[in-house]
Amino acid sequence: MAVTAFTYAPAPERVRPKIRERYGLFINGAWTAPNSERYFETINPADETVLAQVAYAEAQDVDRAVRAARKGFERWSKLKPADRAKLIYRIARTITERSRELAVLESMNGGKPIRESRDFDIPEAGAHFFYHAGWADKLEWALRAGEMPAPIGVCGQIVPWNFPLLMAAWKLAPALACGNSVVLKPAETTPLTALALAQIIEEADLPAGVVNIVTGDGATGAALVDNDGIDKIAFTGSTDVGKVIQRRLAGKGKRITLELGGKAANVIFADAPLDQAVEGIVQGIYFNQGHVCCAGSRLLVEESVHDDIVARLTSRIRTLRLGDPLDKNTDIGAINSRVQLEKIHELVRSGIEQGATFVQAECELPARGFFFPASFFTNVHPSHRIAREEIFGPVLSIMTFRTPDEAIEKANNTPYGLSAGIWTAEGSKNMWIAQHLRAGVVWCNTFNKFDPSSPFGGYKESGFGREGGVHGLHEYLA
Repeated sequence: MAVTAFTYAPAPERVRPKIRERYGLFINGAWTAPNSERYFETINPADETVLAQVAYAEAQDVDRAVRAARKGFERWSKLKPADRAKLIYRIARTITERSRELAVLESMNGGKPIRESRDFDIPEAGAHFFYHAGWADKLEWALRAGEMPAPIGVCGQIVPWNFPLLMAAWKLAPALACGNSVVLKPAETTPLTALALAQIIEEADLPAGVVNIVTGDGATGAALVDNDGIDKIAFTGSTDVGKVIQRRLAGKGKRITLELGGKAANVIFADAPLDQAVEGIVQGIYFNQGHVCCAGSRLLVEESVHDDIVARLTSRIRTLRLGDPLDKNTDIGAINSRVQLEKIHELVRSGIEQGATFVQAECELPARGFFFPASFFTNVHPSHRIAREEIFGPVLSIMTFRTPDEAIEKANNTPYGLSAGIWTAEGSKNMWIAQHLRAGVVWCNTFNKFDPSSPFGGYKESGFGREGGVHGLHEYLA
């Protein structure tokens, strides 16, 4: 089933960031060529044009970065906490001052709508540095009485392609506040804002080696995980890769936090404010083209309002505007890569073959780039692949329930446990359901709301450890 989508006149963003033709590795406070002299191209997924060439770090380059980080750690950990705070504040201020440029760069390299980069990603990244800078000289208050804060050492951090700068901030800011040094590895498809962050760190005059940034693919990340000079690994990405990392580090005595995949349930009760709930559904699954680990990709609707919700959602996705990510009116931008687009198509085909009903906003796709319109499935069975596997795209699976107990059972019927949403007018029902959902984050009458002071993380195959808030600080203290 298809629905005709809304059409509009584009209003493209005019700001254009300065992008270097070629980027090296950022090691020991300086830009350096990779040992192999290999570079790879990073593209704009909205039109497939090449944005820049980026250095490919091999094991020798990673080792150089780790050794630099060890020296940087000796300087950084001995710095007065208040002085560390000043330098972290400097990073936060510069991110805020350059927010428009960084937002455009994020949308160009990642494909997400400029409105989301401008209003969410970049402000949240700055907020995390501001928040953690405030903790740098107050760490004893994050611990039990009598405990003294001590940094772990050299932290290897691997971030995904869906929120490149924000995920870097989630990891870098607490690590630096606690006195650690870092080797950061951004995703292969979206390295540009991490490299822009390297420039900001360079300008902020952090001691050499405190933050090192190495670019490359999975082999680069593996070299970082396997390096004996690393004291902790923090990884955000797929569950499959997270399992590999956990196996590689087993028995080595290294600290590890994993924030992995999700298949969140968004639970709608009949007494919920349905207009508000539909907006929550849209925010839960179509935000960032569904490239969100905590996306509400399973919609559980109380049976009596199922048809009403489907009708409202069918009407609503007609208004979602797909197109140029740099157009401030765009709601659905580009899928991050051809590989990810093919995965979405493959899972959609499986849903149709297994008997679910497919509904998609009908719209003209751009001639170039990777795009997929807002879509959803009805008549979904919990055993369908689309109800169990993380699709990481703008595709929703709708199922029904009759009682709160059935809603809880279906919501928890997943190997993941990262997030969930509840929609009801009854506060007591919200609290009771939330206590029974096996998810690290549960939103009530909202979805995808974040704050640097709130911990984030999952259960089961969604990983372990927390990022943000006091709980996130503990992950970077010995």
